[in-house]
Amino acid sequence: CSVLCLFSVLHAAQLLDSGMLFPRESASRELKELNGLWAFRADKSPNRNRGFEEAWYKQRLAETGPVIDMPVPASFNDVTQDATLRDFTGWVWYDREVHLPPRWITDEGTRLVLRVGSAHYYSVVWVNGEKVVEHNGGHLPFEAEIGSLFRKDPTNPCRITVAVNNTLTLETLPPGTIHYIRDRSRYPDGFFVQGTSFDFFNYAGIHRSVLLYTTPRAYVDDVTVVTDFVDNTGFVKYSVSVRGTTSATLKVTLMDKDGHCVASSNGSSGVLKVPDVKLWWPYLMHENPAYLYSMEVRLTAGGGGSSEDVYTLPVGIRTVHVTTTQFLINNKPFYFHGVNKHEDSDIRGKGFDWPLIVKDFNLMKWMGANSFRTSHYPYAEEILQMCDRHGIVVIDECPGVGIKDIFGNASLSHHLEVMEELVRRDKNHPSVVMWSVANEPAAEMPPAEFYFQTLIKHTKELDPTRPVTYVTASNFARDKGAPFVDVLCVNSYFSWYHDPGHLEVIQLQLNTQFEDWHEKYQKPIIQSEYGADTVPGFHSDPPVMFSEEYQSEVLRNYHSVFDQKRNKYVIGELIWNFADFMTAQGVTRVVGNKKGVFTRQRQPKASAFILKERYWRLANETGTLPPWAKYPCAL
Repeated sequence: CSVLCLFSVLHAAQLLDSGMLFPRESASRELKELNGLWAFRADKSPNRNRGFEEAWYKQRLAETGPVIDMPVPASFNDVTQDATLRDFTGWVWYDREVHLPPRWITDEGTRLVLRVGSAHYYSVVWVNGEKVVEHNGGHLPFEAEIGSLFRKDPTNPCRITVAVNNTLTLETLPPGTIHYIRDRSRYPDGFFVQGTSFDFFNYAGIHRSVLLYTTPRAYVDDVTVVTDFVDNTGFVKYSVSVRGTTSATLKVTLMDKDGHCVASSNGSSGVLKVPDVKLWWPYLMHENPAYLYSMEVRLTAGGGGSSEDVYTLPVGIRTVHVTTTQFLINNKPFYFHGVNKHEDSDIRGKGFDWPLIVKDFNLMKWMGANSFRTSHYPYAEEILQMCDRHGIVVIDECPGVGIKDIFGNASLSHHLEVMEELVRRDKNHPSVVMWSVANEPAAEMPPAEFYFQTLIKHTKELDPTRPVTYVTASNFARDKGAPFVDVLCVNSYFSWYHDPGHLEVIQLQLNTQFEDWHEKYQKPIIQSEYGADTVPGFHSDPPVMFSEEYQSEVLRNYHSVFDQKRNKYVIGELIWNFADFMTAQGVTRVVGNKKGVFTRQRQPKASAFILKERYWRLANETGTLPPWAKYPCAL
């Protein structure tokens, strides 16, 4: 058994049966961010298990041995000069002490919740030496109620310890393997390599905010909204889950952007009718895109209104439908002209960073992109909130990347749990229009048929309102999962990975790809990846691979075929990639993947201007833009 086995010292984590509402301050809720510098220590013992053997969680981490400062949120890999830490695999430990407002501890009517936005990949959390939660998987939040720990002895400090393991196995998502090499004539004792089947760096650590927040003892646990409209009337079907009381009254109020009530209701479920509805439209599809209402849920529990909880949820009213040839938003054809992205940048790795996020949204809107895919994992909740506010359409993808030959029951069970967590977190975002359950799986293998049929069926049961896809790069004739998806998302790299250097084959091969897939499955198609690596500033005429001219010619050849097919059954084009990003070291990558149309520092290559010109032309063809939007230079 591998000494890095994730479960050597742990019990399997249980899927939370509660809601996962994004923490928001209100009249009844308070929030404290725990971002900043934490004490950090990597467990570099041969079996990576010393921290558990010596119970590091029972004392301050600095008392167990040498620690360093580590920013949270951030990946730990690139913030030091330690090469062994950059490629470290195994357990790393964080801790910090925080001061709690006395009323949080003394008020028996207050719940105190600790929430971790994302940590890669298996996490165990202790508070004052007591384990409070375990979580399997990165990219998604987890939390635990911790108030009772302090009410036993209010004089105790609040010491939070987090152990995170980034080991990937055949039963994790994404999967991976640990290879031990025993040849002592060539490798030192204990030498091993973490193997993966994905093309991005395996950044690790606490990647998103750590929060403490409060709710009353009786509280709104979850909210689900489903929207529709008929003519000028909107409908918001809602369901509210309440915890901590068996008798409560609910008041649900929907308000417009000016704070005026447009509909209200009582009860834990119902339908709000919205007259003269303002629909949520994508960016560049309507003169008033991304309109959001606010739905206030007010819970009163106990006699005389002794306990009240207030939670407000942004709501965009829109519909999504798919035909054999079109993707419809609000019953109008929508064409995806956008990007694939990564949560990736210098130093911080996958760590959440507001300046970077705002910059990326400004660049996407500058180039006229109306959509992106969260390749190849769920992005931070704050990014989806930005999409809701700006009208950027999202294909929400789970971490199912690199699935090759692991179609067993254990893998499927975990994959189903991850989709449950993802849908529970993102179900209310109007920007999210489709779920993607995997990227480039080995779907031609016979076990894949049952695997993806089960996975896609389960996702549709979780959310019947959105279409489901996975992104394929396999041969259309042997794909076992394609019959079950609603939209075909196809990756291809003609004249790059296939026939490298031969630009003249792109249009013929791309046309054949589209015709074959559509003839067999009769479903709309998105070109979900295409592109070419480009070293910024390298020029060549005639174009050669890795030059800016070659990337530009690849794009132009693809675009020519897109224009032939997009009025038939091709419903979108997503460039790979928005920006250059880091990968594992290897002979095929020179300091990362260079397929970005922007550099990793967000500076444009020549291809960015080609896409800008194209995307604005596509947007202007709809004829629904406000006057300012017809002139992108005004941005």
